[in-house]
Amino acid sequence: MSFAKVKAYFESRQVADKLFRLPASGATVAEAAKTLAILPEQIAKTLAFKINGQPVVVVMAGNARIDNHNFKAEFGVRPRMIPADQINDLIGHAVGGVCPFALNSGVEVYLDQSLENDLEVFPAAGDQFHAARLTLPELLTLSHYQRWVKVTK
Repeated sequence: MSFAKVKAYFESRQVADKLFRLPASGATVAEAAKTLAILPEQIAKTLAFKINGQPVVVVMAGNARIDNHNFKAEFGVRPRMIPADQINDLIGHAVGGVCPFALNSGVEVYLDQSLENDLEVFPAAGDQFHAARLTLPELLTLSHYQRWVKVTK
């Protein structure tokens, strides 16, 4: 269901050709990078958090790690990831397919500065077997992001 939502979203924007099926699972950064034969930093990793009760996603380079101090400086609270068993209900995609597209209503998207130097990124597309190949400008447009943040080390 989740990939179908992402596919419909991409089709409505005439960019469905950016989506593709992975030959093996891409549920983790390591799996996706290996499957695509690319560097981990080219994966656009999307993590889900609750900020003051509101679900949000942060998209960052695949090799980036959350820095508690930077996160608190950006959002005013310590990072609290959404538990795996709540991700699908709150975000709209299951673990392994979380992405910044076709999210549940009210979920905000933030892009971490770790992505700024990437010419091309590969975010998940709703499940662990689908991804998108996007330029950074395409990611900016399709994600409807709120703003750039610096929450990684």
